[in-house]
Amino acid sequence: MKRYSVLFSMFIFFASCKENKKATTVSSDDVEVKQNTNVSKVHAGQVILERECYLCHDPKTNMADRIAPPMEAIKRHYIDSTVSQKEFTEALIKWINDPETETKMPVVHGEFGPMPYLPSRDESLTQIADYIYNNELERPEGFDEHFKLGHTNGMEDCNCSDYPDLSEVFSKIGMSYASDAKAALGGSLTKAIQEKGTVGAIGFCNLEAIHITDSVSSMKNAVIKRVSDRTRNPNNKASAKELKYIAAFKETLAGGNEVKPVVEIKDEEVAFFSPIITNGLCLQCHGTPNEQVLPETMVALNKLYPQDMATGYGENEVRGLWSIEFYSK
Repeated sequence: MKRYSVLFSMFIFFASCKENKKATTVSSDDVEVKQNTNVSKVHAGQVILERECYLCHDPKTNMADRIAPPMEAIKRHYIDSTVSQKEFTEALIKWINDPETETKMPVVHGEFGPMPYLPSRDESLTQIADYIYNNELERPEGFDEHFKLGHTNGMEDCNCSDYPDLSEVFSKIGMSYASDAKAALGGSLTKAIQEKGTVGAIGFCNLEAIHITDSVSSMKNAVIKRVSDRTRNPNNKASAKELKYIAAFKETLAGGNEVKPVVEIKDEEVAFFSPIITNGLCLQCHGTPNEQVLPETMVALNKLYPQDMATGYGENEVRGLWSIEFYSK
């Protein structure tokens, strides 16, 4: 649950505390003066919001310490001219009762993780919804400018929590997709090597690798590909744009500089490119023929991939890239 979980136990503690607003009595020269702490009537929803919700969503919290987006960001993503108060109230109650439900803020959800389940009475949530819907909320400094910029650029979901560059947010999401696909492929490949040896694992890659990647793509609602300028499987041939990024990654790495992913944002579509860099394990099938790649392995490769160009690599070289496309909302 990432940073949301940090204050979960604290939330439960404070939510159980009740603030009693009573008249207090003071004495001065034997004269009793009653002071009423409730000078003006405060909306019940505001009291609950500030006492409980602001433990995580406080607009005054420093950006570096914020563990959830400010409530104004949530309001703007869930309320517009087409949304009635009844619809917003129902959406809020549904979200609190099931934080894993579909969100209108997927970037923020990806950044912070799902909100912990917090048992709440629908009556309290209705009061909170009434206050949010009908009143202006306090906003962090610079919020309006950031929100306007993000949405003017066609981004219907920006991370309104700590105002990072939108490309950084989408880079984290793209990297998480690549990591999940890599883990799925790596785990299956390692198992195949252990059970069948390197030669047997080549057959596994030939039949299963693309299916595993497609499976992760379906789970993430994204298009996840591994592509290269020196292909083994012709289906992994890089496009003209991908070839350009592969060349740029190679040049950066050869210069001794850190290779960072690239993100392209157009309307609601995000394209993510991250280099695939070789290590010692890769060289069993992608290293120098008849040296790192044993003769029997070369026989299997030549049989399954007669036009193979994916050998001759050393360690720490760019062998291709992850090319991932997904929607920003």
